Amino acid sequence: MPDDIQEARRAAITQIVRTQRVGTQEELRQLLAESGFDVTQATLSRDLSRLKARRVSLPEGGSMYEVGEFTAPDDPDELAQVGDFVTGMESNEVLVVVHTRPGTASAVASALDKARLPQLLGTIAGDDTIFLAPARRQTTKKLEQFLQQQWKKGGS
Repeated sequence: MPDDIQEARRAAITQIVRTQRVGTQEELRQLLAESGFDVTQATLSRDLSRLKARRVSLPEGGSMYEVGEFTAPDDPDELAQVGDFVTGMESNEVLVVVHTRPGTASAVASALDKARLPQLLGTIAGDDTIFLAPARRQTTKKLEQFLQQQWKKGGS
């Protein structure tokens, strides 16, 4: 019986997150209560983790939860195509730095953001340099190696 309740609760979480903008766990907890599921923050946090929910930044600011598969970019080859702009990569224990041709960093960063790579938390682009923050439990070396493979670039 508990498994049935757990499955129903997780289905409700998925439905709420997919149909409404939910920015905080407290907001989600209240919406779940309205649906008949009274949960603690700890239970909700475990459910979100099990559902592989993630917070995504909104263009207008703020963030919201998202559940489901990572969406593919509009053009699946877009990430590969911008590889021609990349001139090199380096990493340390915290960041991966991608060097690009002058004026192309924003295009490369945009393609990375659209690809919604599970290895990548986010990007910051300048004119010819991009800082990449790896996602939790990802090392910068693994992220750098993945991108080198995508772009067929040698290591630094």
